[in-house]
Amino acid sequence: MDYMEQALSLAKLALGQVSPNPAVGAIVVKDGVVIGQGYTQPPGSWHAEVLALKQAGEEARGGVMYVTLEPCCHHGRTPPCTQAIIAAGITEVHLAMLDPNPLVSGRGKDELEREGIRVYVGEREAEAREINEAYTKFITTGLPFVTAKFAVSLDGKIATRSGDSKWISGNEARKHVHYLRYTADAVMAGVNTVLVDDPHLTARCWGGKGGTAKKQPLRVIVDGKGRTPLTARLFSEPGKALLALGRLVTPEEKTAFAQVGAELLELPSEEGLVDLKGLLKALGERQITSLLVEGGGTLLGSLFDYGLVDKVVAFIAPIIIGGKEAKTAVGGKGVSKVVDSLKLGRVKVEKFGEDLMVSGYVKE
Repeated sequence: MDYMEQALSLAKLALGQVSPNPAVGAIVVKDGVVIGQGYTQPPGSWHAEVLALKQAGEEARGGVMYVTLEPCCHHGRTPPCTQAIIAAGITEVHLAMLDPNPLVSGRGKDELEREGIRVYVGEREAEAREINEAYTKFITTGLPFVTAKFAVSLDGKIATRSGDSKWISGNEARKHVHYLRYTADAVMAGVNTVLVDDPHLTARCWGGKGGTAKKQPLRVIVDGKGRTPLTARLFSEPGKALLALGRLVTPEEKTAFAQVGAELLELPSEEGLVDLKGLLKALGERQITSLLVEGGGTLLGSLFDYGLVDKVVAFIAPIIIGGKEAKTAVGGKGVSKVVDSLKLGRVKVEKFGEDLMVSGYVKE
């Protein structure tokens, strides 16, 4: 049995639910049997290692732990996990990766080794890094990890010339989008998307559970001129909404939006476009570690133009829309030469129903 793979599966269960903490999975093995397992609980509650040790109990003595991230060795809201591992009598620890936090990296490993525990690093490291890609960026820069998501026809359109876009991608692809929302701290859209599509921007029905997920991502609307209507559906959904405006807000607007549960954020703007770098900084200060941007073309174009996108997830449907006036996924200025195109690395292609999902990371 691949014990680290099992620990990684547990870590995925914590994605989007434990920020700003990392999503970690841990298992305790003794004599070839898993005797304890756990994954990170919401901030202030148990870490993965402690949960696994609690489940193992006295049996943990002389056991082996597999954990997807280096155990913490400092006092935060909870005591250090390294001390719990040492006290439990674990003799060997396998770490998928060291903690990218520059204040911590390597110290947890060193503390365990000083106590005579054998430590091995790097098992399935690439998968562990992908699970905590948002945590890594946030803990090293203070900014959220930005994923640009869009669905296009085979000829690159996101809507017809009349603006109709329901539905370009199929049911399986849309289910996966709800999973992406569920694992993100925040979902962002531009005001034009709100005006045209009136989206919910909630995590619903992923995994076949039905209904609306218990924890909802923060819904962020980028609205340079303040055109978002109070009647927008996203204000009546569970969870919180943030309206990023490119102008000063009147006291009346503040009161009106507060009544529908929306927070207003005033940011500088240029030619009616909100300062996106300032917005990402503000989101980071709110401990938003992962941001899923769902369009439209103007917002995505600006993010790409300013080099603010970390990852791209594109769904391609086997349909042809046509029309020179039909909208494309990414607006903005773009590049003048193909050789200057933004390039993706670590590209994956997956199939959802009849649609293809192409994902990759923006090369620096």
